[in-house]
Amino acid sequence: MKRITRIASVLWVAWLAVASAGCGSHPKPYGQERQLFLPGARHLVWAVAPTVNLSGESRVDPLLQSDLVFNQLQQVHGVTVIPVNRVAEVYFSLRIDKVQSEQEAATVCDLLGCDALVVPTVTMFDPYDPPKLGASLQLFAKPGTVGRSPLINPHELQRSPSPMPQQAMALPRDMVQVVGMFDAADGTVRDRAAAYVAGRMDPNAPMGYRAIYLDMDRFCGFAYHELLTRLLEELAANQLPP
Repeated sequence: MKRITRIASVLWVAWLAVASAGCGSHPKPYGQERQLFLPGARHLVWAVAPTVNLSGESRVDPLLQSDLVFNQLQQVHGVTVIPVNRVAEVYFSLRIDKVQSEQEAATVCDLLGCDALVVPTVTMFDPYDPPKLGASLQLFAKPGTVGRSPLINPHELQRSPSPMPQQAMALPRDMVQVVGMFDAADGTVRDRAAAYVAGRMDPNAPMGYRAIYLDMDRFCGFAYHELLTRLLEELAANQLPP
């Protein structure tokens, strides 16, 4: 009888040791994601424009994509974000569907009272597992540093012809652009995605971390987070205007 009791005690101690080790190996609770900060001690207002779809994929919703960028920008300390619907209203008043020059971007910033305009572009969109997204972000700086006349009439933009393609491709000195291709089949992308979801998704959810590959909106959010990180690094490294 004593032998049985001794064996039971040993097993109980062993179970407690295993349970304690298991508790110590649990991942940190989600909600502790990496923070992004605008370089310097400034607090600026940025606006998010409707997304330009160059992917040829009809399932791309330009306003939804811009909302995903907006959600990521809201997490950047030092930036207040104007949502896409406000920018769409200004586009409508100017009778344009996208900005094609620094002058148009400057006028949109003037009318919104913001410091910069963020223009997302989608070049590839494949929502099937493993998902793929090709995208870019263009940041046009506030009027006054884009080399335009402060007396420009916004209504003149409605009557002026659009710039030639080669003019539209030229990067103005106060515009910053970051480009990325995010293929979930690539190991480096998967590592970055794992680091992104570690603080944002509950690992005990039914699909765990794999949910980011099964929900294209989540995957796009990760991609835009990566692009915003690069954009802020570009601003900090080159001390560029906002």
